Amino acid sequence: LEEASGPVKIAWLSIKHKLETGKTIHVSELKQLKQDHEELFTSKAGVFVSLKKWGQLRGCIGTTTPTTGSVAEEIIQNAVSAAMRDPRFDPVNSAEMDDLTISVDLLQPPKPVASTKELNPAVYGVIVSNNQTSGLLLPDLEGINTADEQVRIACQKAGIDPDGSFKMQKFKVLRYH
Repeated sequence: LEEASGPVKIAWLSIKHKLETGKTIHVSELKQLKQDHEELFTSKAGVFVSLKKWGQLRGCIGTTTPTTGSVAEEIIQNAVSAAMRDPRFDPVNSAEMDDLTISVDLLQPPKPVASTKELNPAVYGVIVSNNQTSGLLLPDLEGINTADEQVRIACQKAGIDPDGSFKMQKFKVLRYH
C-alpha cells in the first residue's frame, strides 16, 4: 500500500474499514490523504473501482457521473460497493484483502460518437444506451482488441441488442494503481 496512488489508498482503506467495523469510512477520517491529495477532496468525477484477485476480476462498480461531493467520496462509495455489492461475486472477506489488486478509474466527461470508427478500445471506454438502459465498458481491458468487440460486450452488459438501435458515447479515464 506504501507505493499505491492516493485513489487506490482511499479505496483500500474504505474496504478495510467496512470489513473491520461494518461501517463506511467518512471522508473526514482521511486527513493525511487529504493533505497529500487535496484535489481528490475538492474535485468531482465519475469513478470506477475494480478489484482483482490473482489477476481475475473480483468486483467492479462505478458511476459515470459524480453522485457525491468529491472524488474521494465517490471512491469510498464505489470501493465498498465493488467489494460488497457486485452481484456477480460474493462479498469480499478480510482474508482476501492481501490478495486484492485495486485500480481506480476517474472518468472524463463522455462525448457522443456516431460510429465505432471513432472508438479505440485501448484509449476510450464506451457507454451504450437506449431509452431503457445503458452499459459501460472501461478502456484498455485485457482481451478486448476491437471497437466492435467493446461495443458488443457493453451492449450485452446492458441487455441491449447489438444489432438494434442505441446511442454511443466515448470517454477517457485517468487510471490509478
